[in-house]
Amino acid sequence: MTTRPLIVGLGGTVRAGSSTERALMVSLKAAEAAGAETRLFGGAFLARLPIFDPRPGATTSEQGELAEAIGAADGVIVASPGYHGSISGVVKNALDTLELTREAPQPYLEGKPVGTIITADGWQAAGTTLMALRAIIHALRGWPTPFGAALNAGTSLFDEAGDCREAKDAWQLATVADQVMDFARMRAAKTKDLA
Repeated sequence: MTTRPLIVGLGGTVRAGSSTERALMVSLKAAEAAGAETRLFGGAFLARLPIFDPRPGATTSEQGELAEAIGAADGVIVASPGYHGSISGVVKNALDTLELTREAPQPYLEGKPVGTIITADGWQAAGTTLMALRAIIHALRGWPTPFGAALNAGTSLFDEAGDCREAKDAWQLATVADQVMDFARMRAAKTKDLA
């Protein structure tokens, strides 16, 4: 790639400083270290998005901003808490908002590598939530990366500086970023070869 790939991070909760958003930030930092430009749509932003309404009507500035950023992204990382065995409402609403792109030349998450991060208070919730998120990404025509991070938030995951307390968690978040970057670079090379 001659330019830095844009990796968009989407996720978190409405609670400031959530484990989910902190995990997403760690992964985005790993993408930056690998040469990416990153953009975060965290919990505060997601909380401002109106409930997606598929009927024709006005689009809010937040909805337009999200749709435009995802359209411009070379890769995406989605992070959700595990709420009752699935993704949170604010993350699902943000993904539903991508319906605004249905008429775009590259709608939804078409052809984009999408990394997945789940934080949950137990392994069962992490597993079912990861499966649900991957199914949604497929429905939106995205390419979930082979590895999805699942962090058990039943323990304290991050220190005061925002770094992972456990090396295994740091490895998971870096692996998600690395795979998104690898896929984004492969896609860029393919597009260049076809040009």
